[in-house]
Amino acid sequence: MTILESIILGVVEGLSEFLPISSTGHLILASALLKIKQTDAHKVFEVTIQSGAILAVVYIYRKQLASRSDLLLKVCAAFLPTGVLGYLLYKTVKSFFQPSMVSYMLIAGGIAFLAIERHLKNRSSAGEGLQDISYGKALLIGIIQSLSMIPGVSRSGATIMGGLLVGMDRKAAAEFSFLLAIPTMLAATAFDIYKNFGIFSFGDWQNILAGFVTSFIFAVIGIKALLKFITGHTFVPFAIYRIAAGVLFLLFLP
Repeated sequence: MTILESIILGVVEGLSEFLPISSTGHLILASALLKIKQTDAHKVFEVTIQSGAILAVVYIYRKQLASRSDLLLKVCAAFLPTGVLGYLLYKTVKSFFQPSMVSYMLIAGGIAFLAIERHLKNRSSAGEGLQDISYGKALLIGIIQSLSMIPGVSRSGATIMGGLLVGMDRKAAAEFSFLLAIPTMLAATAFDIYKNFGIFSFGDWQNILAGFVTSFIFAVIGIKALLKFITGHTFVPFAIYRIAAGVLFLLFLP
């Protein structure tokens, strides 16, 4: 993999990490389009550059993270299901990192989004804010997040929809999803590097650095764009995109 390819994948990661379209899935599909093989080293690269996007969350929400210890504890509670299941099912999850799996999950997730949005149309209240979430609801969102270990499901999509289903408003659900990404992706990155440290060469680390920096920059852009979008729109456009992308990749990828 070249530095240019690493930068391209960093752009894909940064823009897609917090959109409900599956950043891991898009990295796998983009790698397939660039004809980059899904080796163990490349799978770790795809997970590791996500930490650049997570740094963007820390940067944007640094004041809230410093002043709200209760919010941090709720984020940690939500992380527990994915943390435990990710550790227990590590090898099984890695076997799912295939373009065909991503395509099927993009389609399935798109259909689920449409169903949830239809359900939400009948909800009378505006939804709870970020400050109102309970530990029980945080844990429920964390359980739903664990589905996103399957590439193509979308971690942000699962947690945002989970937040909406437990009664949060759109902005609060998105922001809790952003914050929940911090422990989830940092743990995934650290565990992947620990399990595969010996397979990296110097060139691999250069590629990771290029992808990391690029994903940070474009994640800042992606977060702000999503928050602006959801103030006046539903997630139906993302659902349609997921279904269309999944079908196209099934048709045209080998």
